[in-house]
Amino acid sequence: MDIETSPQQKENSAQKLPAKKATLLTKILIGLIIFSISFGGGWLGASSKMSDTDSRAVAEQKTIVTNTANLVSSIAGSVGGSVVSVNVTSQSTATGYGGLFDFGYGPYTQESAGTGVIISSDGLIMTNRHVVPTGTTDVSVTLSDGTVLDKVKVIARTSSRDTLDIAFLKVEDDEGKKLVAAKLGDSSKMKVGDAVVAIGNTLGQFQNTVTSGIISGYGRSLVAGDGSGDQAENLDDMFQTDAAINQGNSGGPLVNMNGEVIGINTAIASDAQTVGFAIPINNVKGLIENVRKSGKLERPYLGVVYVMLTDDIAEEYNLGSTRGAYIPKTEDMGSETVIKGGPAAEAGIAEGDIITKIDGTDINEKSSLLSILSKHKAGDSVELTILRGDATKTISVKLGIAPAN
Repeated sequence: MDIETSPQQKENSAQKLPAKKATLLTKILIGLIIFSISFGGGWLGASSKMSDTDSRAVAEQKTIVTNTANLVSSIAGSVGGSVVSVNVTSQSTATGYGGLFDFGYGPYTQESAGTGVIISSDGLIMTNRHVVPTGTTDVSVTLSDGTVLDKVKVIARTSSRDTLDIAFLKVEDDEGKKLVAAKLGDSSKMKVGDAVVAIGNTLGQFQNTVTSGIISGYGRSLVAGDGSGDQAENLDDMFQTDAAINQGNSGGPLVNMNGEVIGINTAIASDAQTVGFAIPINNVKGLIENVRKSGKLERPYLGVVYVMLTDDIAEEYNLGSTRGAYIPKTEDMGSETVIKGGPAAEAGIAEGDIITKIDGTDINEKSSLLSILSKHKAGDSVELTILRGDATKTISVKLGIAPAN
């Protein structure tokens, strides 16, 4: 559109050329600036928008981390009072390679340390068998407040061939201290990925060390050694966790987010990073009840050697079921798998049978034969569902008392 201008306006316009140019340049610059601002604004806006999102994400993560840290701290505070350090003096015998190059053959005294969990206010403490091994001559416990109780007795431990590495201590003089029992949870409800906290006497000198992680797996079977190569034991139906478990943590609790003990820390994979193993608490509840009532350990006994089935094992043995407790043939194991004179043999259980259920409960990764039987006591009768070839049978068995060896 043309615009008529006055002379004054023309003069001004001439003067204003530069100005006009300047105006045009200004517009260009302004345009550039506006463009820049728009672009910058858009970029800044986008940046600001991303920044807001990131800020919210960071804030949410910070909240989650803070809440998790507070929860772990709360659990450590509530359960820590029920965790003790176990101080042990024992007699051992140097043999073989270590004895030859260290101190020679013969007996010697050694000191060691582990962890324990108070399970009753009258002084009953649970720990691992290998924390207070055969040959233990003196035991004391250190409470969370640093008080050392010297009058402590080992009242029961499972046999060295038992896959449950468990022992019980009794405080005979609490010196007026209040002993608070830990709350036990239901380990069968734990799933892979569930958060857990491990508490223990790390390296035998860092009392009530707290670490956190998750349940990484369950139903693990392994052979654990004491590091010297002198002793090894089979462990069955274990939780696997990435919560850091170190030397000295043995016998300590693995705790869920409700502050309930769901496992007893027992072993680590020494050639891996933070791979630890714990005994599910349901597997020892029967023992706890047994010791509480009788003051001694009477393990319910079926009298079979079995293998927990997986897809791979079932395929290897060409079995008709992928889950259950398989009783191998003697020729495959090199020793009898249905113990002569035992409850299973007396009831008619045979080599090659697969025990698929006990009292209607399926045997699988979540409910092992060990964990189900551990809920019973010697003298109880259980009903086994057996797969024998293609036939399914139901057989009643009265559980005996596990022999000392």
